[in-house]
Amino acid sequence: MADNDGMFLYIGTYPSEDAARADYDVVKDLHSAGAVGTYDAAVITKSADGKVHVNKDEMATRHGGWGGAAAGAVVGLLFPPAIIGTAIVGGAIGAASGHLWRGVSRSDVKELGDLIDAGEAALLVVGASTVEEAIDKAELKAEKHVIKQLTKVKKSEFDEVVKAAAGEVS
Repeated sequence: MADNDGMFLYIGTYPSEDAARADYDVVKDLHSAGAVGTYDAAVITKSADGKVHVNKDEMATRHGGWGGAAAGAVVGLLFPPAIIGTAIVGGAIGAASGHLWRGVSRSDVKELGDLIDAGEAALLVVGASTVEEAIDKAELKAEKHVIKQLTKVKKSEFDEVVKAAAGEVS
């Protein structure tokens, strides 16, 4: 059984944005049904000019107070700011990115970045390790996917970093 305070990262690639959004909806439905707890998710696309776009339904991803910080932090790790076409700003994103960096090796960053480049769209999910079990059972339809345990990152610590950066904790 997964560590209740652990975190994981899932990235799947899809032939189209619509296919990625369909699996995004599956993850939201799992949460609505009570099958998953804290997570953040986004659909990532690349435009013809090579810009990376992060598409999310903000209300659906505000689990555990992350408010988009987890997915934004991962995108910030994987892509240089110059190619990110969507504004990812705020102290919570920067602090979360620094915290997640502890759990992702340089080779993981390269592998994950290359995986996203291979598809026209990607689904990114960051969450508590208990979400990983539900996603695995849901049999998402990604052409390729990778799941990484963020062994050096604890959900409870990540929650505190995001809250502090957002000004919620003194």
